[in-house]
Amino acid sequence: MSKIRMGIIGVGGIAQIRHIPVYLKMADKVTITAVSDLNVSRAQEVAEKNGIPHVFTDYRQMFDLVDAVTICTPNKSHAEIVTAALEAGIHVLCEKPMAITTEECEAMIAASKKNNKVLSIAYHYRHKKQSQAAKEAMVNGDVGEPLVTRVQALRRRKVPGWGVFTNKELQGGGSLIDYGCHLLDLALWLLGDPEPVQVIGKSYNRLSKMSNQVNEWGSFDPKTFDVDDHVTSYITFENGSSLLFECSWAANIKEDKEHLSISGVNGGINVFPFELYQAKNGMLLNTEAAVIIGEEDAGVPQAENFIDACLGIAEIVVKPEEALKVNKIIESIYISSESGKSVQYNK
Repeated sequence: MSKIRMGIIGVGGIAQIRHIPVYLKMADKVTITAVSDLNVSRAQEVAEKNGIPHVFTDYRQMFDLVDAVTICTPNKSHAEIVTAALEAGIHVLCEKPMAITTEECEAMIAASKKNNKVLSIAYHYRHKKQSQAAKEAMVNGDVGEPLVTRVQALRRRKVPGWGVFTNKELQGGGSLIDYGCHLLDLALWLLGDPEPVQVIGKSYNRLSKMSNQVNEWGSFDPKTFDVDDHVTSYITFENGSSLLFECSWAANIKEDKEHLSISGVNGGINVFPFELYQAKNGMLLNTEAAVIIGEEDAGVPQAENFIDACLGIAEIVVKPEEALKVNKIIESIYISSESGKSVQYNK
């Protein structure tokens, strides 16, 4: 079996923390051939540290040297880079979110189909052990027809004070498009990719525009802060189920919280930690995970799935059409907040 020659486009935090270390562990299937970054000194440093032979400032220059790329650049550049890579006949794993607009996502999908190349988005929460167990419970009918889903991706005072996270022009938004998207994607996947029919949303950024910030994740300028730091939404689906959604970078709450639960006709699940709730034999039964066996880093199975899909021996877990739906809902939440009206989907 031949190895996949991998290129990394954008060698900032997520590339160094997750993608590069994981690919280096998969030496039997992957070799990192090249890196590209507008910051050439950073790219050279990362390449030297990890034994990567080629360094570029123009990502297109690596296309003749790779079979696949992992894209870790600001959201605004996703569509352009993804489409260029696919048109060059290269498989793509792109960091979340897929892009900023649904139109960009649709163009990316079209390029993937046209060139018959793998395109996936790095929603690694799907690969967590608890998420996989929850998916199995949904498929097995332990929950049955879903009724109400509750999602909270809440951080107390953790606005990212580094990179371009608070730059609306480059990122398209804040807490929703950066953090909440993970739990939103996971919820839709567990629900079986339902079709939304109505989205009501409200975004806030008042806390992060106040002076004298107390923030755990570095400093930022409140005067130029123009993205959301707290978002709420209510989403209904064609199958009659509903989703209550909330995310934040900055909220006056006691502590951070990640919650995803689904209440269905046959039972219910909580994902973090994994629990199954049922009413059977005249009793209310709760099933909990006593021990989680195996790899804890969700980046590992994510990378393995992408590489195996590139090799043609696995089906990609995060399909681009599903990631498009996440983007569509995110866009609808922002539109609803700005207009003060719900967004209705045409059937």
